[in-house]
Amino acid sequence: MKNPITALIADERGNIFDVPEFEAVGRVGEKFFKLKPENLIKLPESADLMFLPERKAIGFKRGEFVPLKGRAVSAILPQGFTRTHLPAFKKNPHAKILPLYGYTAVALYKDELYAAALYTDENHKWDPVNYNTRDLPKLIRRVKKALPENRIVAQVANCSLEWHCLTAQNLFYRRWECGVPTSPACNANCLGCISLQQSECCPSPQSRIKFAPTVDEIADVGIFHLSHAPEGIISFGQGCEGEPSLQAENICTAIKKIRATTSRGQININTNAGFTAGIKKIVDAGLNSMRVSIISARDESYQKYYRAGYKLDAVKDSIHYALDNGVHVSLNMLYMPGFNDRAEEFAAWKNFLTELPVQMIQVRNLNYDPTNSLTWWSTTKIFWVRKNFSANCRKISRR
Repeated sequence: MKNPITALIADERGNIFDVPEFEAVGRVGEKFFKLKPENLIKLPESADLMFLPERKAIGFKRGEFVPLKGRAVSAILPQGFTRTHLPAFKKNPHAKILPLYGYTAVALYKDELYAAALYTDENHKWDPVNYNTRDLPKLIRRVKKALPENRIVAQVANCSLEWHCLTAQNLFYRRWECGVPTSPACNANCLGCISLQQSECCPSPQSRIKFAPTVDEIADVGIFHLSHAPEGIISFGQGCEGEPSLQAENICTAIKKIRATTSRGQININTNAGFTAGIKKIVDAGLNSMRVSIISARDESYQKYYRAGYKLDAVKDSIHYALDNGVHVSLNMLYMPGFNDRAEEFAAWKNFLTELPVQMIQVRNLNYDPTNSLTWWSTTKIFWVRKNFSANCRKISRR
């Protein structure tokens, strides 16, 4: 076969090999598919590769999906790339839940690494090459000197250096969108929450803020950033916090203090929009834009993921109020191949968007264990046709 798409495996040390005898396989929901050229893009330079412990890779040969003697390999894509296929693997019966990342099928094609994905968000500002530079620690010290004893600055400094959060780093680079965390509490219990997991069922990639900042702390950071940053935005609702609208009173007062000092830049909230009373107050205080995290326009599917203390109708009410009051509204649609693309989900989205014509939809890979996710949207199991199969393989390295 000319230019075969070859399966990958990893050993216990993380060395990656291709298995020329087997074609690469991806997964959509509970189904396996042999990967085709039209499914693939070259692996982005800033993507990461991970092997999946306690999970055997799957290959395709002579019409059969076959577990291989080697760990499954996954790509973790930078923002702006949307995966179309999950990694295909056979999970050991007692395997632990995977950490919260956006696992993507990856293969060797034309002697290069390719991922099953699309480029969906052309925004150079989120290119990882712009972040984690050598001078970042020095820039953090500069802002700490300008805003001494501000706990928000200390929080996002930690997020910048330990968790490599991009919106946190922008405060210190004095540019673009800057995260301003405000809320240690939340009104939802998302399965894929990246800052808090009950009993740490899977490791959280960030730690949640443990305090509610004062009005002055919020306003001081907002004034500092919007006064200095080109194309400046301050955003409430970060990965290191709960739901920002629960701190509506402090946020509203801080917005008024910010706007009394500067009219520059934009004020944004990233929110689940479930606390409509809080959202209305923040809109009235002078909010410019609102990004709503959402996974489904169907009540049942929405609640299975968010496990929220509010209903989807409350989210709709919040969006309606924001649109009616001139706020730019976008959706951060959490995407998992095999879930969002089902016919019933698509039909619900058509109705939702007809009722609420938001200005933008940003597709974001859902960071969650692909197999564990099946427990909340499907009862179908995956079956394999053979036992383990040994094969010749070649070690590869990323170019």
